[in-house]
Amino acid sequence: MLRTRVATASVLLAVAVGALVWSSMAFAVVVTALLGVALTEWLRLIGAARSVSMTVALLVCAALLAVVFASSSTVDAVVLPFGVVAAAIWLMIAAVLVQPSAMTLRLPRIPGMVLAVVLVVAAWFALMRFLSQGVLMLFSVLFVVWIADTAAYFVGRAFGRRKLAPHISPGKTWAGVIGAILAVLIVAFTIWQFIPATRIYSNDLFAAIGPAFALLLLALLVASSIVGDLYESLLKRQAGVKDSGQLLPGHGGVLDRLDAMVPVLPLAVVIQWLVR
Repeated sequence: MLRTRVATASVLLAVAVGALVWSSMAFAVVVTALLGVALTEWLRLIGAARSVSMTVALLVCAALLAVVFASSSTVDAVVLPFGVVAAAIWLMIAAVLVQPSAMTLRLPRIPGMVLAVVLVVAAWFALMRFLSQGVLMLFSVLFVVWIADTAAYFVGRAFGRRKLAPHISPGKTWAGVIGAILAVLIVAFTIWQFIPATRIYSNDLFAAIGPAFALLLLALLVASSIVGDLYESLLKRQAGVKDSGQLLPGHGGVLDRLDAMVPVLPLAVVIQWLVR
């Protein structure tokens, strides 16, 4: 299973890098398509029909691509408001997830669909914003999620005893959370020590507010990635399915791979704006 997961992740990364090498517009098309598939899976989890889910996702993707082709200034104008709204929503979701009754709390279908669209669109605008700041900046944000996810997996398997949220996801442990946070903080601090002049997300935080507050905010980003993961687990349990889809061998659906990025990207934009 691990070998399959690594192989699938490698292919996805190769496609993303290949698109970036081709052009930033090609990359935008690829990531928009991936987010569109993730949105389709999300809408299916909350009970929307397949035809409705696909239609909504196609319309959203078409609108987002129209924004890219029309003017990048639109992204700059709306990315922060979307980021603030998304960050507030994810904070409320986190407050719900810690409740033992979380499994019984479910939005009606239409509000749930609106919520899914808003959160995915906010993540898309944030991703486009970071792309406009350079490939290194974008990937330095994404690597926060990838490092956290990898560390949580291995540390949780090795040392996980106490469950994080057994009412939602019995596989996630506090050891995995601690491992994810420590891994991100250690990598970020090490990079800052050796190549502080490189313009990446964590280095910008260190330069703007110092190591103590920068590490705290990076830990907050990791926490938000865990909230995204847990929320998707909640949706899957409520829907009675193991994965959001079957498109990615070893991973399940596209949403299973992007669930942690959806909350991290908008929050990263808000933090960047606050510390500048």
